[in-house]
Amino acid sequence: MTFPMTPARRRILAGLAALPAASLSHASDAWPTRPITLVVASGAGSGVDIMARDLAQKLGTALGQPIVVDNKPGASGMVAGQWVARAKPDGYTLLYSNASFIAVTPAVMKRMNHDPARELTPIAQTAVGGIILMVNRNVPANSLQELVALVKANPNRFTYATWGEGSSGHLTTEWLKKQAGLSMDHVPYKTTPQILQDLASGVLQIGWADPSTPVALLEARQVKGIAISGTVRVPRTPTIATMGEQGYPFEAVGWFGVLGPAGMPASIAERLNREINRILQTPETAKRMEALNFEPPPNKSADEFKRIIARDGETWKAIAGDLNLKLD
Repeated sequence: MTFPMTPARRRILAGLAALPAASLSHASDAWPTRPITLVVASGAGSGVDIMARDLAQKLGTALGQPIVVDNKPGASGMVAGQWVARAKPDGYTLLYSNASFIAVTPAVMKRMNHDPARELTPIAQTAVGGIILMVNRNVPANSLQELVALVKANPNRFTYATWGEGSSGHLTTEWLKKQAGLSMDHVPYKTTPQILQDLASGVLQIGWADPSTPVALLEARQVKGIAISGTVRVPRTPTIATMGEQGYPFEAVGWFGVLGPAGMPASIAERLNREINRILQTPETAKRMEALNFEPPPNKSADEFKRIIARDGETWKAIAGDLNLKLD
């Protein structure tokens, strides 16, 4: 049995067809109405974790809903990234991660469980700073040139630690090894606090960390800072010269940022970007970033952050290609 398509019937059907879109738009406008989870690709107690928790507290206040931090370290950030990529793209699950997972690891891994560029939405860049190369206090080297000479004179005697295969620390050291003709093996750790604990105790002799996590040990002279990647020194450890200043210009710089699952409503991503940048530009946050040993806070739109990720991905891909480095 059929019914004639009267004008009234057309209006009713058109209204029904529009309901899902209208409901989604309403849900986006009302967001957030419940707590948000911020998945952190680093262990509790690291400098990255401290920054993430500080941002979570301030952002939760701005949004009117608590933000719960969930640490999921491991595999250079892939554990946390995969978790968020598979979450519902409704703005209630976000990722706090670094360049290692987003831009570096995809350049060197033969296979990944997911594609960060395709399965995550860039929201806001939150911090910029190079990574610090350190040695145990008893290692007889106080500069990059001295460390290079020491390792060169003792092939295969030294190992170095980073927070995972395919991390920025891993690629930076492999690049340095090629430039200087060094021979030493990589020891991947799960978190930077574990690296620092073993570095201070003498279990390790050489290791990398973000700019913030090792500050207390560096100031207490439990470990020695040898060099920092990137193009500028950082505020709490200004005596640590850049790699470029010491004859090995490695300008690729580390950063941190907030991302969400692919397919997030644009209005939610844009609101998050606005709120995060507003928080970053306050004098309180700028002072906090300096205390954590990072460069002044960035102020980037979501589109600018997306372009930074794409640009850095190409940079690291070129470095990995030059090293002929591919990891399973």
